[in-house]
Amino acid sequence: MTQDRDEIVARVTAALEGEAKPVAIRGARKVDACGEQSGYWVVSDARGVIVATGSAAADGTGEEAFEHACRTVGIDPAVPADSNDAVIDAAGRILTPGYVDIHAHGAWEKSFDDGPDGIDVARAGHAVHGTTRQVLSLITNPMDVICRNIRTVHEKMATRPDILGCHLEGPFLALKRKGAHDPNCLKDPVPELVDRMLDASGADPAAGRLGCIRQITIAPELEHGIGAIRQFAAAGVVPAVGHCDADYETAQAGFNAGAGIMTHMFNAMNGLHHREPGPIPAAVEDPRVTIELINDGFHVQNPMVKLGFGLAPHRIAFVTDAMAATDCPDGAYKLGELDVNVIDGHARLVSNGAIAGSTLTLEVAVQRAVNELGFSPVAAVEAATLTPARAFGFDRPNPVTGTPLGLIAPGYAADLNLLDPTDWTAQHVWCAGRQLK
Repeated sequence: MTQDRDEIVARVTAALEGEAKPVAIRGARKVDACGEQSGYWVVSDARGVIVATGSAAADGTGEEAFEHACRTVGIDPAVPADSNDAVIDAAGRILTPGYVDIHAHGAWEKSFDDGPDGIDVARAGHAVHGTTRQVLSLITNPMDVICRNIRTVHEKMATRPDILGCHLEGPFLALKRKGAHDPNCLKDPVPELVDRMLDASGADPAAGRLGCIRQITIAPELEHGIGAIRQFAAAGVVPAVGHCDADYETAQAGFNAGAGIMTHMFNAMNGLHHREPGPIPAAVEDPRVTIELINDGFHVQNPMVKLGFGLAPHRIAFVTDAMAATDCPDGAYKLGELDVNVIDGHARLVSNGAIAGSTLTLEVAVQRAVNELGFSPVAAVEAATLTPARAFGFDRPNPVTGTPLGLIAPGYAADLNLLDPTDWTAQHVWCAGRQLK
């Protein structure tokens, strides 16, 4: 990693482990799931919570309200623009909520399985591209390694608001649909293994205490698949149907048992067929289910991205499935213990050519949606913010984040992105009032 990246990691990590500061932004083009608005302003306090929002008004009342909000949080709206405590003039740039990635494995040559330092590096790699909150996906490994990595995430959550918990993508996957997961580590989710994972996460279902596992991908057709979905759901985890070869009825049973997510729709599952519907229609027709979609044009080509996005309005969550090679040059990398080659930004296993995660960021997923696929900015931003937050109840007050995520509105977390209005690149990023870029 370059010296510049070392410095960025140190700065981002220090900011996230530090205290929030009040933030005031004016003159923005706000885009969130509630719509677009020009001349927008937002003010947050020292808790990292938005206290007021509004827009410029012809009679000047908008400016008065903005200045009043600034003073209530200790910001002097008259401070010169070159001061560290100054109001930020967005000058027409796009203001969105921070992006929320609920399925990603790493970046900047590190995976979230690589211990505390690996988490710091990979999170910085996504944070500077506007992903303010992340569920850290852990790859299939021997059970003792998985439990060790779960405990590491649990420990990191104590000091960092950007880490929402972990997603276990394995080991309870169908061998036929394993993708880039190690077949030697796949298992049937018997109750004893579920208990081991929940214990490692710090969960205590009997006491109603949540652990750090937010999501686990399970093939529901496994012998103990439906039982494991019930067991995880009872502990406050959101199980996901994926990496499966399930028929329609079995997938439906999984959702009825408590699965609330479909892991990267179209990938690592049996596809749509007019006489064998499979798991996708079961997810699409169930309003309780959030559906992940990898919008990189490679995992899912553009016509199918458009089709998939239209199948379940307001329930499609852009995810990256990003691996360690994200935001890195082509070359040789690792996914767990497996060797991966990245060519033209596409990652494949050396052993069999299977797709091995992506090198996508949510910044690029939103850019593609708006600038290449013609999605409305509101819909594209919703898929990277409010929809993934809602999958875990983070769109309302909750025991994990406390303050809700996903909108720019009073009472929500001060997770904010200021984007270039032409290409939608992230220029400034805040997580809970902590400036990351």
